[in-house]
Amino acid sequence: MNKTRLLIGVIIGVFFLGGCISDDVTTSEGNWVRRSYFEGSNRSNAASFSIGDRAFVMGGYTGEDYLNDFWEYNSAGDYWIKKADFPGQARSNAVAFTIDGKGYVGTGYDGTNKLNDFWEYDPENDNWIEVASFGGTARYNAIGFSLVGKGYIGTGYDGSEQKDFWQYDPTSNTWSQIISMGGAKRQSAMVFVIGDIAYIGTGINNGSYEYDFWALDGNSMEWARKNDLDYDDDYSLVRSEASAFSVGSFGYLVAGSLGSILGSTWEYDPEDDLWEEKTPLEAVYRAGASAFSVNGRAYVLLGRSSSLRFDDIYEFQPFVYYDEED
Repeated sequence: MNKTRLLIGVIIGVFFLGGCISDDVTTSEGNWVRRSYFEGSNRSNAASFSIGDRAFVMGGYTGEDYLNDFWEYNSAGDYWIKKADFPGQARSNAVAFTIDGKGYVGTGYDGTNKLNDFWEYDPENDNWIEVASFGGTARYNAIGFSLVGKGYIGTGYDGSEQKDFWQYDPTSNTWSQIISMGGAKRQSAMVFVIGDIAYIGTGINNGSYEYDFWALDGNSMEWARKNDLDYDDDYSLVRSEASAFSVGSFGYLVAGSLGSILGSTWEYDPEDDLWEEKTPLEAVYRAGASAFSVNGRAYVLLGRSSSLRFDDIYEFQPFVYYDEED
């Protein structure tokens, strides 16, 4: 009887670990290292941005409450500092980006309303001011990014999926609509920026996962379609609520949902317009996680799996081989 129980325990343990790390993880390039736990409540779908050597996380959803607390992460010291609360409505699924040393947060969902307000954060004075409201319809599950001194918000859900894109000029505090990317409307897409180009893909539209992949040049303001995310049957990266970031000249896509929760990690090389799989997230797989890059170091944190919300944070080292001891 004891041997039987032991065998069952081993089988269960192997099954559980198989849901978190793939079989070939020991030969994969890319290593994940757990860092100091987030000090706020467990949550998913929080907004995040980085300024210099600091990163910031705002709001999110605990599964019961929408939040407006605001936190700074010091990557050099691996610790968290509570900052001035976001003064707008508590929310999740907002967008955030950085322009010229200031952080910007807006849109989202407060549990009842879709939102279109927009706020600027000054890290030197630790204060917020409300600026011009987003120029499009109130929405959540949009994407936000900055290019060449301007901010951008696009796609999302305002009662139906959208594909419009809007540019924010902090000098004039105004919004103007730009040409939209091709392809389908969508929500819960991902974006990362390499140099002056934003790369946009994934997401879901009326129950269908989107596979097209687009690049917006911040100088010419022209869109270019790149290789699809199910390229030539060599790989498929389609999903929603993924996390994305860039390190140097490469972009990265991590986790998300495709009917079930994912943990796979992929690296994009813009020179070849191709993706390569890296070590999957060495933690419970999740969707709705936050991500940011600070001084060439990338982090994925928070998120959810089913009804569970998380407060852990992991640094991804893309050019280091998997180390099971860290």
